[in-house]
Amino acid sequence: MVRTSILRAGDSARFLLVASLLMAASAMPLSAQGSQAGEGVRVGISFGGIATFGVTVEYFDGNESLDLTVGTWSFRDLSVALVARHYFGGGEALPFVGGGLWLVAARPEDGRAGFAAVLHAPLGVDLQPGHRHAVGLVLNINRALLVRRTDPDDDLPLNRRLVPLPGVYYRWAR
Repeated sequence: MVRTSILRAGDSARFLLVASLLMAASAMPLSAQGSQAGEGVRVGISFGGIATFGVTVEYFDGNESLDLTVGTWSFRDLSVALVARHYFGGGEALPFVGGGLWLVAARPEDGRAGFAAVLHAPLGVDLQPGHRHAVGLVLNINRALLVRRTDPDDDLPLNRRLVPLPGVYYRWAR
């Protein structure tokens, strides 16, 4: 089944924690490193956001990047997101904003294949404690564009609410 629900009651505490961490991290002092970082590729893993578990590849050039994440919610579906990001400042803590498209496909055992196309806007901070390593905190703001539900009898109209999904990642620069 394609996951298009809003936050559950237990998720609101996690959402507030992640939002608090993002605000605290963005207030950290920045030093000159961001735009002089050059270009390269970072690979890593992610938890939350577009999938329970995902693999990421990011091509960056200075403060701009193109990020591809492939993941799954339950190993019976596939999530793919392509996002352009812009990093601000320079130093160990780099706030960022981005925009892109998230595609989700699922095929349950007893139903038709489901599909969703979602407008995807991540906001977060990339913490770079080491030269080649980064840990990120992200709040993904999502809005459904198109949904084909797995239940053919489900003809409810598309819900156009903004859905925030928190996530974290680890990336290593090659």
